Amino acid sequence: MNGRLPLRIVDGNRLPEAYRKVLKPGALIVDEDGRARRLPRFFYEVDSWLTANEVELAPNFGLHEFLQTDVREAPALQGFPRYVPCALVLLAAQLALFRARVGAMVYIAANGGYRSPAHQRSRAASTHCWGTAANVYRVGDDLLDTPSNLERYAALAREALPWAWVRPWGHGPGFADDHLHLDLGYVTVVPREAAGEEEWQAGEAGR
Repeated sequence: MNGRLPLRIVDGNRLPEAYRKVLKPGALIVDEDGRARRLPRFFYEVDSWLTANEVELAPNFGLHEFLQTDVREAPALQGFPRYVPCALVLLAAQLALFRARVGAMVYIAANGGYRSPAHQRSRAASTHCWGTAANVYRVGDDLLDTPSNLERYAALAREALPWAWVRPWGHGPGFADDHLHLDLGYVTVVPREAAGEEEWQAGEAGR
């Protein structure tokens, strides 16, 4: 367990092959500009929807809100256990700051939280695969499907999270026209409880 967070930390390289195949822990993939990005290696294990519904990652943000995917997700990750990058807690913390700035509930779209590299919408090193991007479709009673609403909340997001990237309104790649995309970049987290390199190598030698 991880201190106060009741989730087991796992090294993705030690997961069964079915999970390694879709999570690609530590693999290099190329973004839309041709730059290599290394995928997360360490994950939280989520054993059930009950756990996902009970665990709060940050004030007003439950783990389940980041796990809502449809049939476009890899079959291995449509059931349980599921594995989410440890950086997801950073995203939840940033969204809590954004919620405090807007003073209203913030709703994450289906497929708008964590998506594995094998998800059918995961293309060109999407930061959703790092657990560091969220697609917000609604704030309070406001749906974010008009230029005025999107631009209003994008401005508030930039004020609250000056280090985050917010997609501009528009159509096509790099833009958003029906949600607010908040993005912390390619952040990977190595928890204090994670196996060190020597321990990992010793485990590999013992296989």
